[in-house]
Amino acid sequence: MRADSELPEPGRVADAPPGNWVDRFAPAPIRPYLRLSRADRPIGTWLLLLPCFWGVALAAAANAPRLFDLWIVAACTLGAAVMRGAGCTWNDITDRHIDGAVARTRLRPIPSGQVSVRGALVWMAAQTAIGAMLLFTFNGAAIVMGLASLVPVVVYPFAKRFTWWPQVFLGLAFNWGALLAWVAHTGSLSAPPVLLYLSGIAWTLFYDTIYAHQDKEDDALIGVKSTARLFGARTGRWLGLFLMAAVTLMTVAVLLALLPDAPPLKLGLALVAPWGLGWHMLWQMQRLDIDQPEICLRLFRANRETGLIAALFLAAAALV
Repeated sequence: MRADSELPEPGRVADAPPGNWVDRFAPAPIRPYLRLSRADRPIGTWLLLLPCFWGVALAAAANAPRLFDLWIVAACTLGAAVMRGAGCTWNDITDRHIDGAVARTRLRPIPSGQVSVRGALVWMAAQTAIGAMLLFTFNGAAIVMGLASLVPVVVYPFAKRFTWWPQVFLGLAFNWGALLAWVAHTGSLSAPPVLLYLSGIAWTLFYDTIYAHQDKEDDALIGVKSTARLFGARTGRWLGLFLMAAVTLMTVAVLLALLPDAPPLKLGLALVAPWGLGWHMLWQMQRLDIDQPEICLRLFRANRETGLIAALFLAAAALV
């Protein structure tokens, strides 16, 4: 991590990628709000969006693609951006005192005084309203699913105060799109998207445990819980279990969705998705050093490619 004096601009958050578009192009008055939404760190939007792609692609593979699927993809893309921003704003409102005590987060807009709590609440409401407008273009069942997703979003910021497994609550929130996108395509819920959702939760436990190792020393000082602190030196063993769970659950989801009628090429392409996911997770494990925050952050960001591998093969199966 870099010292504050090394940051190129007051207010820039320590873990933002250098040269991001917010620092380079956004008007100065709105930069704190965009940083509050993590617009300068797009990896979170990808991690929220990719399960949506999984859900709509598997649904299309199982039921034949429809023109409306293009709108599902577009709406989920826009929705992931604004709802991730709203969720991060809520997270920073609830964590403003904790963030001020952690080296990596003390320059975030609220603890650093760039944005007031009232201003953050207004910003969160605006982003949520845009997300709601997108959601209401879906069928009734998908709208209900979308509204239900707010429960884990609201609970997640508090989870690290009462459980060693806050990453589970993040997984519940971040992978809801697999359920939502499936229901937006089919109009109902069934076993395959539920298994896809559980696979995503296992994946989230994997990547967010890696992420949490950046903050384990500060977290220990202020009493914040995480799987990184819980697992410690046994992290590699647990990551292996999460890898196997993610691959197994996605494989079963594909089989339940496509058997017995899928042509061999469609089934084969879809089955590459979980194994591609697992291969990339294994690649991360081979490079992980839990005591090097820079490596943890780099591998965490690499999970965009992890999820994209699965999404691309599921999409290919849908188009066969």
